Amino acid sequence: MFDFDALARAMVRQTVLCVGDLMLDEFVYGEVSRISPEAPAPVIAARRSETGIGGAGNVARNIAGLGGRCVFVGLVGDDEAGRTLAKELAREPQITAKIVTDPSRPTTRKVRYVSEHFSTHMLRADWERAVPAEGEAESALIAAALEALPGADIVLLSDYAKGVLTARVIRNIIDAARKLGKPVIVDPKSANLAIYRGATVLTPNRKEFAEASRSRAATDAEMAEAARDLMLLADCEAMLVTLSEHGMTLLPRDGEPVHVPALPVKVRDVSGAGDTVAAVVALSRAAGADWPTTLRAASAGAAVAVGKRGTATVSPAELRRLMLPHAFLAAEEKIAADAAMLDVQVAEWRGQGLRVGFTNGCFDILHPGHVKVLTQARAACDRLIVGLNSDASVKRLKGEGRPVQHERARAEVLAALEAVDLVVLFADDTPIELITRIKPDVLVKGGDYTREQVVGHDVVEANGGQVVLVDLIEGFSTTSLVARARDGAR
Repeated sequence: MFDFDALARAMVRQTVLCVGDLMLDEFVYGEVSRISPEAPAPVIAARRSETGIGGAGNVARNIAGLGGRCVFVGLVGDDEAGRTLAKELAREPQITAKIVTDPSRPTTRKVRYVSEHFSTHMLRADWERAVPAEGEAESALIAAALEALPGADIVLLSDYAKGVLTARVIRNIIDAARKLGKPVIVDPKSANLAIYRGATVLTPNRKEFAEASRSRAATDAEMAEAARDLMLLADCEAMLVTLSEHGMTLLPRDGEPVHVPALPVKVRDVSGAGDTVAAVVALSRAAGADWPTTLRAASAGAAVAVGKRGTATVSPAELRRLMLPHAFLAAEEKIAADAAMLDVQVAEWRGQGLRVGFTNGCFDILHPGHVKVLTQARAACDRLIVGLNSDASVKRLKGEGRPVQHERARAEVLAALEAVDLVVLFADDTPIELITRIKPDVLVKGGDYTREQVVGHDVVEANGGQVVLVDLIEGFSTTSLVARARDGAR
C-alpha cells in the first residue's frame, strides 16, 4: 500500500537547486458590468489587488510549501518590483535566494485583470525585456548555481524564456550536475530541446511537446514515437508530458509509457499549475519515489493548485487528502493528520461559505446516544468537526481501564459515520485550544450541560457563533455499557 506519510517525511530532507526566470505576479480583481463609452471594451471596477512571487519563484515556493529546502537562483532588474521580490523571498525560511541584479533590464512583471463574478481573466499586461542574460549577469548566474550545486539533492531548471536560462547557463549547470551525479529536471520553454542535452527528465506541456517534435502526436503510440526521437536528441532518460485536464504521461527511454489521469476538481485558476507539478516531481524523485508514485503526487498537486486563485502553493496535508488509497477514503481521509491539515480544511470550507460545526467527546463505545448528538450536530451546520480525546486524556477523565478502544480505533469508527466530516484528536482535558483555533459557527453538546457549562461557549459566541444543546437518549452511556460488560464477564 502507498505510504504517503513516509514520502512526506522524505521530502522534508531534500534540497532542490532551482534556477529560472523570476517574476512578480499581480492580480487585480473586480466586477465587469458595462462597456467603455470610449471603445468596445469591458470596464473592470477594481475592488482589490494581490501580488506574489511568480514564474520560477513560484516553483521555489511550492518546494518550500511541501517541506523541502530550495536554493533559488534568479535575475531581477534594479527596480521596485525586483526589490519587492527579494523581500518576499527573504521571508520564506525554506528558501535561500541567490538573486542577481541586472540594471540593464526591468524585472519581469505580469498584471492580470480578473472578473470575480465570472472567474475569468479579462486582460494581462506584461512588463519585461525577454532577452538572454549576458556579460556579468550571465556569469553571476552560473557562479551562484555552481556554488550551490554540491549541497543540492536534485536540480530543477524552470525556463520561462525570459533570459535566465541561456545556452551557456544551461550547459554549465547540466554538465556540473552530471559530474556530481545529481539528477536534473527541466521544465522547458525552447522548442529546441537539444539545448537541454544531458538533463535527466524534461517536462514539456502538450503545446511545447508538439512544437519540439513537430508533430500533432494525437495518440499514445504517436506520442511515444515522437518522444523517442526527442530523447535521443536531448540525451535524457524520460519525458513527462503534461496534458492539462487529460492528466500527464511519462515516456521513458526504456520501458512502457505511464499515464495518470487528472483528478476531477473545480478549476478556478490554472496559473502556476505547471510550477506545482515541477516542484512535486523534483521533491518526489529526490526523495526516492518511483515514477507511478511521483506521477500520482504531481497529479494531486496540480488538482490542488488549479482549485485556488492566483499562483498557488500546495501543502503536504492537501496532497495527502487527494492521494490516500480509495479503500480508505470513507474514514482515513476524514482524520486530521496534523494541525496544518485542520487549518487547510477549515479554510477551504470557509472559502466556500459553509457553516462549520464542532462537538467533542471520548466516544469510547459508540452508542445510540452518541449517534443522536452527532446527527443533530450535523443538521445544525454544513460541515461537522469532532474533537476526540486522546487515550491519555480519556484515562485522566475516566480512570483506570479506560479507554476500552485505543484512539485510532475510536477515530476510524467516528470518521466512518456519514454525519462526521472531520475527526481531530486532542490531548488536553478540554478542547478549548481546538475551539479557539477553529472558531466554529456552531458548538454542539448534549443536553446534560447548560450553555454556561459548555467549554468554549464564550469563544464561539464572541465570534458570532451559537451553542446548540441536544437532548440525550435515556439509558445509554459508555460508562454503564462498560460496567454491564464487565459484570457479565464476571
